[in-house]
Amino acid sequence: MKIVADANIPFVKECFSSIGEVTVVGGREITPSVVADADALLVRSITPVGEKLLAGSKVRFVATATIGFDHIDTDFLGGNNIGFASAPGSNANSAAEYVIAGLLDIGQRYAIDLEGRSIGIIGVGNVGGKVAKKCAAMGMAVYLNDPPLQRQTGDAKYLPLEKLIDCDFITFHTPLTFEGLDKTYHLADEKFFKSLKQRCVFVNASRGGVVDSSALKSDIRSGRLRAVVLDVWENEPDIDIELLKMVDLGTPHIAGYSLDGKIAGMIMIYKAACEYFAVEPKYDLEDFLPEPAVPELKVNPNIANDQDALLNAVQKIYRIDKDDTRLRRVLDKPAENRGEYFDSLRKNYPVRREFQNTSVIVKDTNSNLAKKLIGIGLKEVKSEK
Repeated sequence: MKIVADANIPFVKECFSSIGEVTVVGGREITPSVVADADALLVRSITPVGEKLLAGSKVRFVATATIGFDHIDTDFLGGNNIGFASAPGSNANSAAEYVIAGLLDIGQRYAIDLEGRSIGIIGVGNVGGKVAKKCAAMGMAVYLNDPPLQRQTGDAKYLPLEKLIDCDFITFHTPLTFEGLDKTYHLADEKFFKSLKQRCVFVNASRGGVVDSSALKSDIRSGRLRAVVLDVWENEPDIDIELLKMVDLGTPHIAGYSLDGKIAGMIMIYKAACEYFAVEPKYDLEDFLPEPAVPELKVNPNIANDQDALLNAVQKIYRIDKDDTRLRRVLDKPAENRGEYFDSLRKNYPVRREFQNTSVIVKDTNSNLAKKLIGIGLKEVKSEK
């Protein structure tokens, strides 16, 4: 069996070699000629998969090691009896931790006490649900918007969008859809931004097309928004350089790029492929996860408040500001090389481990701080000896 895989899926060759011959290729280099004689195709989000790529090929199974699959023409796959799998939830915790890191960073920059502040979460699936729990653990007032879930469950906790516009923070976690009742393309448009509370903090770690970049720039220029955190951009990898200069934190679509999330996604599609081809799986998540770089950390007892202590703990594990710094180097690149540089940041992303791998030592394990640390995802709290 021949398998073609995106080189940006960690350990994909080592893992999938147990069921076939694996060829790894850059995601944007996966072309019709590359997949023509493949039996299986494994991608991430940058490879559009549909008739243009697969027509006339031998491909019988396609999988994306991502939670979203708007880059996959599932109708074409279904109509041609091609199996399909994705990795829902695999990097949800990573993306949620990215948001927490962003909120804490912005809180420090603008002296905003997050506790007691309101946050509107638009899209409450795997990522949004985890963001909600982590924000609530930090003492934020959480408001949820998810029309499909509201219709499905009838739960009154899912509010109309207009009920979220007075929130101090707004964060997007929706899929990108272009039609239908719940279309999300340019959901954050001029009307949306003008309706937001003055000095709101805006975060998007979902899909770039959910936000109308022109409308966002206009709102930033007007001074209505206090701060903006963007991980996703329209027209990736050729992102809006002017917009990058305007946002407070800009990162290269890496919110879900923890090593834990990537390997979890790889294992999910590996098991799906094994099932599809009736092969016994040989590997599991634990076979590929290394020991964390920060297995334990001690909270500085001299830090005056919980939020600073949370920021200090998070920054020992993940520095979102360093991702921002790396992306801003694109400004020094010739225009024709910027897209390539954006892709390289994703391809060569440094190892990032999730909070759940790190235990934390505190003075009082029953304190509010200890509860917040556990609430945002730290492995456990230990008492200072």
